[in-house]
Amino acid sequence: MKAAELFVRCLENEEVEYIFGIPGEENLDLMDALLDSHIQFILTRHEQGAAFMADVYGRLTGQAGVCLSTLGPGATNLVTGVADANMDRAPVVAIAGQAATSRLHKESHQVLDLVNLFEPISKYSTQILTPDIIPEVVRKAFKVAQSEKPGCSFIDFPENIASFEVNKPPLKKQSALPPEPNSHKVKQAAEVISQAHYPIIIAGNGVVRSNASHALEEFASKLNIPVATTFMAKGVLSCGHELSLGTVGLQANDYISCGIDRADVVICVGYDIVEYQPHLWNHNPGCKIIHIDSQPAEVDEFYIVEAGLIGDIGSALAKISAISQRHQKPFYQNLKQHIDERMQAYKDDSGFPIKPQKILHDLRSALQPEDIVISDVGAHKMWIARMFQTLAPNTCIISNGFASMGIALPGAIAAKLAKPKQVAVAVTGDAGFLMNMQEIETAVRLQIPIIVLIWNDAHYGLIKWKQENHFGRESHVAFTNPDFVKLADAFGAKGYRIEKASDLLPTLKKAIADDCVVLIDCPVDYSENLKLTEELGHLICPS
Repeated sequence: MKAAELFVRCLENEEVEYIFGIPGEENLDLMDALLDSHIQFILTRHEQGAAFMADVYGRLTGQAGVCLSTLGPGATNLVTGVADANMDRAPVVAIAGQAATSRLHKESHQVLDLVNLFEPISKYSTQILTPDIIPEVVRKAFKVAQSEKPGCSFIDFPENIASFEVNKPPLKKQSALPPEPNSHKVKQAAEVISQAHYPIIIAGNGVVRSNASHALEEFASKLNIPVATTFMAKGVLSCGHELSLGTVGLQANDYISCGIDRADVVICVGYDIVEYQPHLWNHNPGCKIIHIDSQPAEVDEFYIVEAGLIGDIGSALAKISAISQRHQKPFYQNLKQHIDERMQAYKDDSGFPIKPQKILHDLRSALQPEDIVISDVGAHKMWIARMFQTLAPNTCIISNGFASMGIALPGAIAAKLAKPKQVAVAVTGDAGFLMNMQEIETAVRLQIPIIVLIWNDAHYGLIKWKQENHFGRESHVAFTNPDFVKLADAFGAKGYRIEKASDLLPTLKKAIADDCVVLIDCPVDYSENLKLTEELGHLICPS
């Protein structure tokens, strides 16, 4: 068989369902081989969109999402999505065609050293120099991408190698189980927790990746310890749970940091410091940190660990709780009440343009607990991360470590493919939407029903927020938008424009019932941004 055919067989062996990408001259053999495979090729309109789709697919399924490009500009267009996946710990395998090996040694048309280009933004970056190594390269790429902590693998596939004859089988899939935590460390952590007066838990994305949400809930409930989550761990404890403090991560004093500031023990579970830097929350010099994760803690002067448990997160939580004392008098009751009151304050607001709090309330009301929201990056992200009520893990996807604009629309397409029974909503600003709006055509062509909720303010809203906060004025952040309803119609999608606050909830429900590609143009009142900043900055924590 051709090397390209063997490559496809290896992808089938890895149980790949979809490849997101754009073909080119340098991957003709691979594209032809895919015609005889059950793997579905999702033709996108930009390679960045393909990489974002692979990113979100990997994050939702735990199986590596796969994206494909040709060489040169096709490959460089993958970079942003690959970097986002790698920093947000989403398993991805990115594949790029390459020029024939006979011209890689010299200056040549569209040739770049792609292996070195992708090396800093991946866990594994390599080139296939002979067809005999394809089974090893593919197996390693998926093994590395999907192992804790997940990330991206990159494969450079020269066009002449793809056409060579080869006779090799794929390699057997293998994966290691996480180790059991050290018993001495379990005892040490239990002693620290039992002696604490004001313990608090910070749950990170590792809880989602390890499917340890139930174990975390049992741990917190048994020991009566409140839980704050990072942006990427929203939903690991339902917002309705009595121990839930919601999401932490705003770079300012906020409701939850009042609780962390008082804590004498912070139990970090599945927490990556890239999610929320420790210097932003670790202000108590006497605070002790317990690290529970699959990997050792990163070295950071604000993250000095008292006890570190490395291994299976669920097992570690169960073993610690079995020998720890329950805390009888929690300090967080007034804090939680304060948070809940602020969350509900604007649910009946009739102002127009619509306040962010009202938009989030109506969105939550329209969706079922397991439906999926994909947040783009911008001012709306801060509101979603802080205030959107999440009821289950992996139902609110936020680009956080790399924070890439343009992820929401392609991400929603991937979410609907990964979880076809759940509603997928891209929540995006007008700026982020226009960065990858071409993927509306992909969704319409493939009949993938998604909803795109556009927060329209005709500004780069987050930058405006920062500018006004720092300097009291804005600088070069305003722009004009197309008519989003007409744009939707031009793509063959449905479009709705919100004219008053009371229209939003029924329009969201109608969009869900439409079961097709829907764009909703929703004017937003971002004057609330500075009010939130002022309120948080002067917040006096409830006793």
